[in-house]
Amino acid sequence: MTAIHRFILPAALAAWLVAAGPASAQSTIALPGPQLPRTSPFAGGIPSGTVTPEPITLTVVQAILRSLDHNLGLLLAEQDTAFAKADKWTAMSRLLPSVSGALSESRRKTNLEAFGFPLGPDFPRVVGPFNVFDARVFASQPIFDLDALNENRAAAHRIAASEHTYRHARSIVMLATANVYLQSLAGQARAEAAKAQLASAQAIHQQALDLRQGGLIAGIDVVRAEVQVSIDRQRATATANDAEKSKLQLARIIGLPIGQAFTLVDDIPSAPDRALTLEDALKEAYIKREDFLAAEEEVRAAESRRDAAAAAHLPSVRVTADYGAIGLSAATSLPTFNVTGAVDVPIWDGGKRKGRVASADADLRDRKARLEDLRATVYYDVRSAFLDLQATREQLEAATRGRALADQQLSQSRDRFAAGVATNIEVVQAQQAVALATEQAISARYGYDVAKALLAQSNGSAEEALMNLLKGSRP
Repeated sequence: MTAIHRFILPAALAAWLVAAGPASAQSTIALPGPQLPRTSPFAGGIPSGTVTPEPITLTVVQAILRSLDHNLGLLLAEQDTAFAKADKWTAMSRLLPSVSGALSESRRKTNLEAFGFPLGPDFPRVVGPFNVFDARVFASQPIFDLDALNENRAAAHRIAASEHTYRHARSIVMLATANVYLQSLAGQARAEAAKAQLASAQAIHQQALDLRQGGLIAGIDVVRAEVQVSIDRQRATATANDAEKSKLQLARIIGLPIGQAFTLVDDIPSAPDRALTLEDALKEAYIKREDFLAAEEEVRAAESRRDAAAAAHLPSVRVTADYGAIGLSAATSLPTFNVTGAVDVPIWDGGKRKGRVASADADLRDRKARLEDLRATVYYDVRSAFLDLQATREQLEAATRGRALADQQLSQSRDRFAAGVATNIEVVQAQQAVALATEQAISARYGYDVAKALLAQSNGSAEEALMNLLKGSRP
């Protein structure tokens, strides 16, 4: 099996790529989707495990599952969810009972006049020293606090938003891992194709030497063949270097132990293309896209925060109580209790409420604007994905035919050169055409895969579809 045939995968996992940069300068269609910046947490991972002396075999399924455990971006998203849940407990505490206990024993000497007991000259003004023992439980329960209630609702919406964001992060990690895995396979395909082209150039160079010794061709043909060998050798070195860099990027994303050697397996599961109309894809996107759902929850949280700020001027009702025993000592203590109902009425807070409302209004407008922008982004993502899918499908068909034609051209030009009816200029040009056609075929397959990936990503079905595809493939 040739390098290009091994790379032209059965149109499967590519439907779940997240991003890709241009695979070739010869590609006539710019591949959609940005590369992950090197500083992005999703481009990093937490190395884990022990380096083995022998290279390990890494399938795409193993790479994805490992990235879900060790990718830095996903771990940070998980912590964001934990922070949101902690904030929810803080907000809820304003609505839940508060219970505390205290145990004290003191020795006192008290001025009675200072506490409003002027008993006259016949009575002492200072009493004591004496002991006071007090063991008591205190409880407080809010009855009505609209400010706290709305803050609690806002915290609940923030948890929902963070959970949607976490699932979106999972999708990004899975797609990014699959993307880099396929990039590495593409890099290996290019490297192997370049090695094959170098071997072909060396054979043609040897053929030119033999013909020159027989006096059938001029020396310039030999020099021309030597130059082509040098060019193909440099290309083989460069493509092999690029393939290794792609593997390094994959190792970093999935958190392999530093320095662990590994090999890739092109056992990509196959899956048919989805028959999906533009309208159906848009409906699905607004229901399933986790980033859009997270933005909706952020708007709801902002609305609750605005309601909480507006309700800060309303009275709040609470009940406090304590029960315990007090006396000169623990043995002589007597039970006592106190129950208090209170209504707190804000009168003037120095403009604090006005500032809270203004800040909440600004945040709500910001969240709504972001949501509407994302709504438009979803629409344009889906439309662009459909356009890219059609264009890259046609590009792949043309590139496949062009590769076959270039191979045929090279074979015919070598036959004419061997027969002495043409110079090796034609052979060199045919070699260059094969190299270009091979690169375009690899890029076209990769571009088609990316287009299918972005369609799955844009309508929010990427993780669901990928997990269905990989079901039963876990190691």
